[in-house]
Amino acid sequence: MKILIIGGMGTIGSKVSSHLSNKHEVIIGGRTRGDVIIDISNSDSIKNMFETIGSVDAIICIAGEAKWADFDKLGEEDFYIGIRNKLMGQVNLAHIGKDYLNPKGSITLTSGILADDPVIRTASAAMVNGGIHSFVQAVALELENEIRINVVSSGMVEDDYEKLKDVFPGHNPIPMHKVINGYVRSVEGNGNGEIIRIYD
Repeated sequence: MKILIIGGMGTIGSKVSSHLSNKHEVIIGGRTRGDVIIDISNSDSIKNMFETIGSVDAIICIAGEAKWADFDKLGEEDFYIGIRNKLMGQVNLAHIGKDYLNPKGSITLTSGILADDPVIRTASAAMVNGGIHSFVQAVALELENEIRINVVSSGMVEDDYEKLKDVFPGHNPIPMHKVINGYVRSVEGNGNGEIIRIYD
């Protein structure tokens, strides 16, 4: 398969890219580095990227930003950071990308545990993750050409434990191989409209 992985050089993305490249042709997209440059918050950037790489068999997005701050310090524009980037960035990627997917292709988006188990200072990020879950379940009912769409929702990964352990008190770090397998399941499996939760 020819697989596009956006965010394929990040903490999780690099491990997913390395694993899938053992079996598939992997193209890495990133905002500042990679095989192709893409800013998912910009629809024109998404279109230009697909015009550059052509059709693919699978699209994976492991990218997206949202503002973390105390609720009483979040302004309207702070919420729009996550809405425009992580939420609408992935929505637009799916909407545009479906036209560049080969029949029976797949789209895999990324959310996170905050959709189901938020911690303090994550009102914006939790809202965005929950929106991604609902979007995937709804759009799975309408995609044509046997195209599938799923979302991988992981807890705090072990590679980020030292950096984030105080933010997620009492949360168990998720082994990276479990997270990788979530993306493999979405791409190589038959599921559609699934929220692939990896929380333990």
